[in-house]
Amino acid sequence: MPAKRSAFRTRWPVYLLLLTVAGAACGGSAPGPARGAAPKRASRTAAIHVAAAADLRRAFTELAHRSADRGLDVRLTFGSSGLLARQIVHGAPFDVFSSADLRRVDEVIDAGRGERRSRAVYAVGRLVLYTRPDRPPVRDLTDLTLPGVARVAIANPSHAPYGVAAEQALASTGLLGTLRPKLVLGDNVSAALRLATSGNADAAIVARSLVGRADRERWRTVPARLHRPIRQGLVVTATDAARKRAAHRFVDVVLGPEGQRILRRHGFELPGDDGGR
Repeated sequence: MPAKRSAFRTRWPVYLLLLTVAGAACGGSAPGPARGAAPKRASRTAAIHVAAAADLRRAFTELAHRSADRGLDVRLTFGSSGLLARQIVHGAPFDVFSSADLRRVDEVIDAGRGERRSRAVYAVGRLVLYTRPDRPPVRDLTDLTLPGVARVAIANPSHAPYGVAAEQALASTGLLGTLRPKLVLGDNVSAALRLATSGNADAAIVARSLVGRADRERWRTVPARLHRPIRQGLVVTATDAARKRAAHRFVDVVLGPEGQRILRRHGFELPGDDGGR
């Protein structure tokens, strides 16, 4: 038995490395300490591994940098919420799961892999309609039916909450049936945006948090009434006591005033906005 336990322990770092590489392939990851972290301060606590929905790439990268100033060593892996949840349920050693919806958080908790009392809504996402850089900007969802728009990218709705919301928006406007032949699916919402920015799609329905202010003329906000609110939740999934304490400290940063300001600056609404919707 001791030999088996030792072999099990040595396999976990390899498994985590594979998960991090997988995250880079379907939304990217930021392994290692956040840039700008002070080594002496970061060494005061265990490194924590955060599984984060792809729409959080910009906001959580900034939050990881801010956390480093507080002595936290935060490693980020980005991907679709559904795929990350599945990995955690099957034993992936992440310490915090930040999903683009609450459904996946509850799946992790129900599987006994998340700390129920830590479950929290940290932001509300928004959809935008993005047009590839070399085309005239599409004004609204109806324009996606024009002949000049051959391909429209969305995140895969089977495991990406923003893909579900995109389909809901198209269904609400009566366009889903007409546009379904034009839809191309990204593994996650970040991949869907890349399809448009690379020219492999003419437009994309993606997360507001992923498009920059410099590209403002390229995107239009999708009315929130066209889809169910994208209420984004998190949960602590660490099992080791030291990592669990560090995970709670990171969650406190996300839910605290500074973290909420950062999320709002990156295009999210906050849980209390519009009555919490």
